[in-house]
Amino acid sequence: MEGAVRLRAGASKWDVREQVWDYLEASGLAAFPRPVHRRIPNFEEFKAANTVKINPDAPQKNARFLTLEARKTLLVPTPRLRTGLFNKIVPPSGATKEILRICATSQGVKEYSVPIGLDGKARVDLVVVGSVAVSEKGWRIGKGEGYADMEYAMMVSMGAVQKDTPVVTIVHDCQVVDIAEELLDDHDLTVDYILTPTRTIKTNCKRLKPQGIIWHKVSYEMLGKIPILKSLRYREKQAGKDVTLKDEHPDLAKADKPTALNEKAMAENTRPQAATGSAQIGQQYVESDSLSPRLEGSGMLTTVYVGNIPPSTRVSELKYALREFHATPLRLNWQGAQHRAFLDYKDKATAESAVSSLKGLSLGGNTLRVELAKNQRNRGQAEINSQK
Repeated sequence: MEGAVRLRAGASKWDVREQVWDYLEASGLAAFPRPVHRRIPNFEEFKAANTVKINPDAPQKNARFLTLEARKTLLVPTPRLRTGLFNKIVPPSGATKEILRICATSQGVKEYSVPIGLDGKARVDLVVVGSVAVSEKGWRIGKGEGYADMEYAMMVSMGAVQKDTPVVTIVHDCQVVDIAEELLDDHDLTVDYILTPTRTIKTNCKRLKPQGIIWHKVSYEMLGKIPILKSLRYREKQAGKDVTLKDEHPDLAKADKPTALNEKAMAENTRPQAATGSAQIGQQYVESDSLSPRLEGSGMLTTVYVGNIPPSTRVSELKYALREFHATPLRLNWQGAQHRAFLDYKDKATAESAVSSLKGLSLGGNTLRVELAKNQRNRGQAEINSQK
């Protein structure tokens, strides 16, 4: 059925998507059970792979099932990357085909998976993505949201994929069309193999895949929607890379220290030691704003617990990360010997915003545990014990 979709001259990416979707609907193929049954196991790169990453969309459900049936490690990106990057599907011992089929569904991903963070040392041998349209040269057009491209770029940044890691897409024959190369941007992911109900196409694509996250194409809005992206940006900035966002002034991103405006805002939240009577005894460190006893004892403050802090991490590193993630607290109680810290914020809304901003943050090789402290009423030893 190749060529069933005739693209108009000068078609844009959105034109290609609309024409393919219209054809799938008009021809009755929209509900086609893609990927086609038993196609992937006949694919040599699949046989050689130990760990396979497959997108979570419904059309790839059977590909996920076949991966589990072949007893391979299956990684599924979290939907829209809201809570991390990967979920590793872990079927129960002795799982039947019926159970494996459940594991391959969106509900199964929730029930039979464990999260894999930035420091999970994941190594992906084969990447499977969906496509709206794809050309025999390997040019690919997705739904237009950019998540597959971003997932791949993030995998590059965390070392999960290499230059020679094969990328596969599984489509119906009618979705294989001619695509003009000028429609591709440098962040677009190309594919090495196309699997259809009738063919396995090796594209021999020479175009470079994304070499990592292209920060100048990432917006503050996207950074807010994808918490793990913030952690990757922090990590790459620490490594000296340019992480200027597309809606950020370059001078702000390159600055090693906060700007005068940020310094003023920080001064309002975290006072110098001489002004606040900060104390450091052993590995316990407390830095607080000049809070009045009335405010401090009124129960208005909300505390955030930060755990799993590596022994080698210094309080200055945490403070720097808090500034970077716009989560500077009114008071920081650092307990390095116990690998934890407590952060006091002016109210619950501010604390919850900080938890959201810091979710997935990695320091010194550890992904931090960040959550509201369990005992907000009685601070001090009772609160510390509740987090043990």
